[in-house]
Amino acid sequence: MADIGAGLTVAVVALPLAMAFAIASGLPPQAGIFTAIIAGFLISALGGCRVQIGGPAGAFIVIVYGIVQRYGVANLIIATLLSGVLLFLMGLFRLGTLVRFIPIAVIIGFTNGIAVLIGLSQVKDFLGLAIPKMPGDFFGILGALWGHVHTLNPWALGVAALSLVIIVAWQHAMPALAPRVPFSGKLSRVPGSIVALVVATAAVGLLKLPVETIGSRFGGIPAALPAFALPEFSWETARFLLLPAITLALLGAIESLLCARVTDGMIGERHDPNQELMAQGIANVAAPLFGGMPATGTIARTVTNVKSGATSPIAGIVHALVLLAVILVAAPLAASIPLATLAAILMFVAWNMGEWRAFAHLRALTLPYRITLLSVFLLTVIFDLTVAVQLGILAACVTFIVRIARLSRADVLAPPELAAEAGQVQVRRLSGALFFGSAPLVEDLQDELPARVLVLDFERVMYLDSTGADALLSLARSCQARGVRLIASGLAAQPLDMARRCGLLPLIQADLQPDLAHAVAAADAIAASPRGATTPARAEPHP
Repeated sequence: MADIGAGLTVAVVALPLAMAFAIASGLPPQAGIFTAIIAGFLISALGGCRVQIGGPAGAFIVIVYGIVQRYGVANLIIATLLSGVLLFLMGLFRLGTLVRFIPIAVIIGFTNGIAVLIGLSQVKDFLGLAIPKMPGDFFGILGALWGHVHTLNPWALGVAALSLVIIVAWQHAMPALAPRVPFSGKLSRVPGSIVALVVATAAVGLLKLPVETIGSRFGGIPAALPAFALPEFSWETARFLLLPAITLALLGAIESLLCARVTDGMIGERHDPNQELMAQGIANVAAPLFGGMPATGTIARTVTNVKSGATSPIAGIVHALVLLAVILVAAPLAASIPLATLAAILMFVAWNMGEWRAFAHLRALTLPYRITLLSVFLLTVIFDLTVAVQLGILAACVTFIVRIARLSRADVLAPPELAAEAGQVQVRRLSGALFFGSAPLVEDLQDELPARVLVLDFERVMYLDSTGADALLSLARSCQARGVRLIASGLAAQPLDMARRCGLLPLIQADLQPDLAHAVAAADAIAASPRGATTPARAEPHP
């Protein structure tokens, strides 16, 4: 019973959002509702998180609108299908955990950028501007808004402002009234978006206000089940849609798994990321075949679901069935919904979607973090989300490589037993990871070789890659050419295995020591012996 009640509550929240997301994406409102029904049902029934609610999301608006404007609705269906296949394969090959490696600066940057674009795209309906077709790019949107500002509809502005005030006031006032006013606790469970939708629709209908509605723009919502339709597919088209499909898949994976992680903390359980991705993939294959749009896990609706008492996938399934009943029974009522109210709802969603406090805290963070976050944000707003994410991840990878490389060191040690051998013996303690980013650290040792013996302590080396091994191989050959004995100590399992596989071990195996103390003793013996003297046998390394 708790799941049924939660499902009813979430359906009330999802209804206006589904229509608003579809309209903002350049699609008819029923596309959002069909997606919430079909994808919401499949994600709840098959997903790896028991209380996750799936459906259309605000994060997709910018991408979907761009695909519709550039390629058309038919190709959006193909791109969504391809993204579903990619999501399913990601889950099948157990790549769910890899999404967590995307840096938080990249996620915050493109989330805030998307929020700005969503808010900007709703200015047209918020002000009631008469713009025949909105561009998809940032500067195009600004130009269209400025060029048509003289068409402002004061009635639409009034309806939108009233709706926004109701939403904000309802969210903040009802929780405060709950302890003092009877029945206000139950009323607070009704989302402010529904209250604004009812009030604004009634006002527009009773007062006959000259504002644009769903009926005047789209002709209403059909009171029928969505029809199954296969798109015309060609490999030539798929080639151009591969990059948009990858963007949809990555964004869907990030949104759904972030939502599942938030949910884990609320219900005290861990989700299965790979199962969740496979369910998301199936949902994104099925939804567009019935006139839907891309879908993913949604944080706002999932949190509402949990707070309403949901404990199992039954709540998400009920939410989808309730939306289906609304389509079949009450679809004609949606024709009177003013688009200005839906614009106000989306502006409120965009404000809550952004991590605006991250900008205020930038001064306390490192310079690479600030550059990554701001660059991804600006690229998302001004250029394209795909470019922003790609360059953001590239910048984060470069930053990570530089930081790890700086943590690698080659410190000079001065053991007391070698005090008399200055210039003859040198002991270096290597620390960190010897990989392609820190290979110059090893190469620099060739310029400072001692006269007789070089001891390298690998005890603090946690990783050695092929580039680092190649740099060590070059160092060993330089030592061999100059008559300098190279002694290695403390090689752990991974560096030792890499040294053996790349051919480094034969050059130093005769001098390989299990620990630094033995290596220093061997170096002392070599330094004390005459030039060309035979060096005593060395201890074999620990396995």
